Formats: sequence, C-alpha cells, structure tokens
Amino acid sequence: MLKLFFLILLSLSLWANTTLKRHYFVSSSDIKLCDITNNPKENNILFHIMQGRHTKRIKTSQLLEILKKNGHKEFVSRHAYTQFEKKSPINTTKIEKYVKNYYIKHYKEITIKSIKVHSRSYITKLPQNYTIKIQKHNYLHNKGALAIKSQDNRELFFDYVIEASVSVYISKKNINRNEELSFVNSIKKSIILEKFHALPIQELHKGVFESKFRISKGKVLTLRDVESLHLVKRGTMVQVVLQSANMAISFSAKALRSGKLGDAIIVEKSNGKKLKVQIVGKNRVRVL
Repeated sequence: MLKLFFLILLSLSLWANTTLKRHYFVSSSDIKLCDITNNPKENNILFHIMQGRHTKRIKTSQLLEILKKNGHKEFVSRHAYTQFEKKSPINTTKIEKYVKNYYIKHYKEITIKSIKVHSRSYITKLPQNYTIKIQKHNYLHNKGALAIKSQDNRELFFDYVIEASVSVYISKKNINRNEELSFVNSIKKSIILEKFHALPIQELHKGVFESKFRISKGKVLTLRDVESLHLVKRGTMVQVVLQSANMAISFSAKALRSGKLGDAIIVEKSNGKKLKVQIVGKNRVRVL
C-alpha cells in the first residue's frame, strides 16, 4: 500500500512537470527552453518576442512540435494556445510585503513559502509614492488581484499568487445540526491554501460554537458553518440566581426559549410566574 502511494505521488509529480502552463513569464525577449523546463541540456532559443511588444501567443500544437525537435517529447497540454509575457523590470518587494501582511492579518497560523506578483501591463518603473488596494475577500484564495494608486490618481493593476499553508479545523465525523464543536468531532490540521468559501475557524474552544446545519466528515469548518453555542435550550430546566446586596437565592425554572451567552430570555417558575433573565452559563441564568 505504501509503495502504491509513493508511485501515485511520483506520477502526479511527473505529470505536473510535463504539462504545459497556459501562461509563462519570461525575463527577456528571447524565449528559451529554460523558461519551460528546468535545467535543459541545451538552453536553445525557441522564438522571440517582437520588438515593441511584450507578449507572444503561440498555438500549443506548434509549441509541442518545437519542443519535440529540441528533444522534449514528454510535454502535453490542455490548452489550445500558450502565452509568454515579458516580466516588467520593476521591484515588487513593497507589494509582496503588503500581500504577506494582508494574509498574516487574516490567519493566525500561516506559513508562506512564496509570493509572486505580476503587472497586468508592461511597465518599466513604479510610481515613487503609491497606495495599495486589494480586492475584498482575497484572503480566501491563493491568487488574486490588487491595484496601486499614485499621487496623481493613476492606477496600475497586478495579479499575484501566494504559496502557503494554513491551520484549520476539519470535521472528524458527521456533525449534526446544533451540535457543539469540540475536539471530539473536530481536528486541527495544516493544509495548503487554495480556495475557501468562507474564513476557516481559527480557534476552537469548548462551549463556543455549534453547527448551523449538518456537516459531513472531512469538511473544513468555516465561520459560515457555525454560530454561537446555545447555552440554554427551550423547554429545559435552568438554574436561576436572584442576587441582592444582602443575599442570593437560587431556584429552578423552565426556559421558554433558547438563547446564547448574554441573551435575555423568559423563564417560568413552578407556580407559573414568569421572569426575565439573562443567560450567564450552561443552563444558568440570573434575574434582570
């Protein structure tokens, strides 16, 4: 079984290394073998980007023929065309730092391996002073777009890709609706940041969350899946505390509605009298 697992990993690695990308960034007008494959025996020039232009789009079938002639028959592709784009000779360190801090702000535990930023148009220099604006909810994805605005209100647009792993909580089993989330039904794991439909739960403490609906096993738990735990359920008996300056008494009563920590609800005593109380703990309330 272990041998089969490593064979699958090897196959996936080989497939990834021999599948042509749709888009390549190159450092000069000469597009070479090293722009497509690592450490070629002969780093031949495949074609050129015309003077005055910064991109070259070529039929993938033609590119595959050129690669075969240069001794690389292993490549395959899913795309009809492949585009090569000359990198802008600009320093994107400030933008990369901004992206890094943006993700660190949203994830308590994140390990960032790399951040790549590319201008959507060919530019030779950045404004001396500029502000950065990133699209809303970009932190849910490993790629996104941002814009920089100069002092004269000129905007430049960029795409970026971040390679990172984040710590999340994953359901260990099927979780029923209104079930408390805990380490009994959830486990903390580090996974590659790709795409989330909502922000993953960053911390999990006892008595904080319950599921909004049924959650299947193996699902990343997000804030969209949970709500604050109901500490009191409608129809249950709760302990009521009535406190004054000189004394404190307690008695049992029935909750007439469900509630969370701090909620005000109505309870009914055994004699039928109703009281307004505030939830202070699990099945514990105090008279308002």
